[in-house]
Amino acid sequence: MPTLQRDDFGLHFEVSGEGLPVLLTHGFSATSAMFAGTARALVPDYRVVTWDLRGHGASDSPDDPSLYSPELVMSDMVALLDHLDIGRAVVGGHSIGGFLTLLFVITHPERVCALVLEDTGPGYRSEKARERWNTSVAEAYATALSERGLAGLPAGAELHGEAHRGTTGLIHAARGILVQRDARVLDALPSIAVPTLVIVGGKDVDFVPGSKYMAEKIPGARLVEIPGAEHAPNLSHPDLFDECLRTFLDDVAARQRQ
Repeated sequence: MPTLQRDDFGLHFEVSGEGLPVLLTHGFSATSAMFAGTARALVPDYRVVTWDLRGHGASDSPDDPSLYSPELVMSDMVALLDHLDIGRAVVGGHSIGGFLTLLFVITHPERVCALVLEDTGPGYRSEKARERWNTSVAEAYATALSERGLAGLPAGAELHGEAHRGTTGLIHAARGILVQRDARVLDALPSIAVPTLVIVGGKDVDFVPGSKYMAEKIPGARLVEIPGAEHAPNLSHPDLFDECLRTFLDDVAARQRQ
């Protein structure tokens, strides 16, 4: 099982295929397994890298809650690309993984050649909205996991309790990574200067507005709304999702060859 050693813990990752690198980041309490079908659909034409966030899946879960933050996830992503000798990649993510992907392109634009955002959002501008998210979502997840163990996982096609080693890392990730602190991602959307694909399930009512907003604010972004899909269209509607993603990646790869 491939592992990237990070200080005193390891990060699980998988690599398949050859060609333009594509780094995919899962959402909160999911794992890299949610992109297994997507990876199969893209090989052999693309080099697909999937990984488990710290505290998730087969990656280790540090006991120290200070080791869970968006900034540390950024360092994990850089370290993973460096470990695989990847200079620039298409970076994509689902849900909070999409938010982290947005943060990555903003903080490390030199490492990104294109962006894929699946059922995610750019955060909140007002402090009141951020507090509401932090209380009703992030802390609610942490509390449920603390009280009920892995049975406290939220519902979702991409979420499977047996994929995790325990709840410690998930609880720390909810309180350290899932929380919203500022509007830097939201404010930086117009500065994103790489080809961008925004995909959202038509029935994912919590994320359709944010997806439309991102597509409007990111210059030249493409928006694809998959009818009937909810929060994980790559799982519920894989054929449509994979077709949209491959069309986008083929265009990016063609530009890279010019």
